[in-house]
Amino acid sequence: MAATTDGGTPWPEAFADRYWAAGHWRGATLDELLRGWCLAYGPRTALVHGADRLTYAQLNRRVDRLAAGFRLRGIQAGARVVVQLPDVPEFVTVVFALVRAGAVPVLLPGPVPLPGRAPAEVLPPVVTATQAVGYVGPAAYGGAELRPVLEGIAAHEPFLRRVFTYEPPGSASPYGGVSTDPAGCHYFPLDTVDSPPGPAPVRSAGRVAFLLPSDDGQRLVPRTHNDFAHQVRAAAEASGLTGEDVYLAASPAASVFALGCPGIVGALSVGATVVLPGDAGGGEGTAGALPAGAERVTVVALGAGDVPGWLDADPAGRAGADGPRLVQVGGTGPLDRATAERVGGVLQQVFALPEGPVTLTRPGDPAEVALTTRGRPLTCDDELRVVGPDGTDAPVDEPGELLARGPATVRGYYRGAGAEAFTSDGWLRTGVRARITGAGNLVPVGGPTPDRP
Repeated sequence: MAATTDGGTPWPEAFADRYWAAGHWRGATLDELLRGWCLAYGPRTALVHGADRLTYAQLNRRVDRLAAGFRLRGIQAGARVVVQLPDVPEFVTVVFALVRAGAVPVLLPGPVPLPGRAPAEVLPPVVTATQAVGYVGPAAYGGAELRPVLEGIAAHEPFLRRVFTYEPPGSASPYGGVSTDPAGCHYFPLDTVDSPPGPAPVRSAGRVAFLLPSDDGQRLVPRTHNDFAHQVRAAAEASGLTGEDVYLAASPAASVFALGCPGIVGALSVGATVVLPGDAGGGEGTAGALPAGAERVTVVALGAGDVPGWLDADPAGRAGADGPRLVQVGGTGPLDRATAERVGGVLQQVFALPEGPVTLTRPGDPAEVALTTRGRPLTCDDELRVVGPDGTDAPVDEPGELLARGPATVRGYYRGAGAEAFTSDGWLRTGVRARITGAGNLVPVGGPTPDRP
C-alpha cells in the first residue's frame, strides 16, 4: 500500500472500520488529549526532575507557549524536527509543543543517539531521510560540542535551518544567544523559545504524530495519534495505572517502552506523576543511581540490563514492602529467570517494538507466567502469529518468527521504506524468534530470525 503524504501507510478500510467500532481509535490527537488531562488534573504534580516540579496546569501552559514560540521561529505545520534530549521535563514539553504546533517530532534517544553510534553518524542520514528543518538537543555530548556536526549537515542539506539548544538550568548557552552559521542555519537557546499562544493548527488523529527509529536504526517508524493513543490507554489499563502512581522513567524517555507502555504518556493520561532522572537514565549500569524512595515511586520502567544494578543499589528497599508496586522490565529477548525471581511478585514483563506490537504480563498473573513470559497482547485485535520458515503458522509452543498486526502496529515504514518487512496481508515481520503458549503468552527464545528483511 502506498505511503500517504505525511509518510505513513494507511490501514485498509475494513481494518480501520473495525478499530473505530471497537473503540481502539477515538479521533483525538495527542496534544488534544494532553490538554484534556491537564484540565482534569490541573493542580496535581505532572513532572519531577530533581528539585523541579511541574503541575499539569503548568505543563499545559508551557506546551502552549513553546508551541507558539516554535511557530514564531519558522517551524511550520507538517515540518519534521529531530528531538534528541536527555530524560528531563524539556523532553516532554518539546515533544508535545511540536505536536501542538503541527510539526512531526523525530525522536532519537539522548544523550547517546543509538547504541554504539556517534551523533556524526546518526544525525545526517536521519535529517536527510526526513528532510528535517529543525533540531532540538543539547549543545554538547560527552564534552564535545555538537555544533560542528550540525553546521556540516546544514552546509550539505537544504533542509536544516533551525537548531534549538538545550542547556541544563543555570548554565549559559555557549552561543551567547541567537546566532547563524555560514549556511544560514539559525541557532536558538531552547529556553528563549516562548511566545503568547494562538490558535493551534487543525489536524487529523489519523496522521503521523511522530517518528521513531526502528530497533536496528535503519528505518523510521511513523506512529499516528490514533494508534499510539490506543497503545498507551490499553497499556495503562492492563497495568492498573492510576492517579496515585508515581512513574519512574528509567529507560530512555524517547524509547517506545518508556514513552508508551504505558510509559510517560500513559502516566499522564491517568493523572499520575512522572519522575525523569535526567542524564542518569537510559544507560547500562547507571540504574543504581536512579531515585526510588525519594519520590515514593510506585512504578519503575527498566531495561533488562539495568535491573541487577537497580536492585543491587538498595536490595531491601527496591524489592521489599516499601519498594514499587510494579517493576516493568522491557525487552525483546528472554529475561533470565534468576533476574526475574530477584524482582519477585512486583515484576511486569513487557515486550515492545517501535513499530507497535506490545505484550505485557498483568498484575495478578500466575507466578510462572510473570517469571517466564512477556505476557499477552493489549487487546484481542492486537494480533500475533508465529510462523515457520515456509510462512505457515507454527504449532502452539513451537518457536518461529513473530508476526504482528493490529490497531497499534504500523502498516509500513516512513515513506514506504522496507516494504519487504510486511506481508501482503499486512503482518509485520518482527524478526524476533518466539513461541506463543497455549494461554496466548509470548515467550521470546532469543536471537533474530536470520532472514528478517
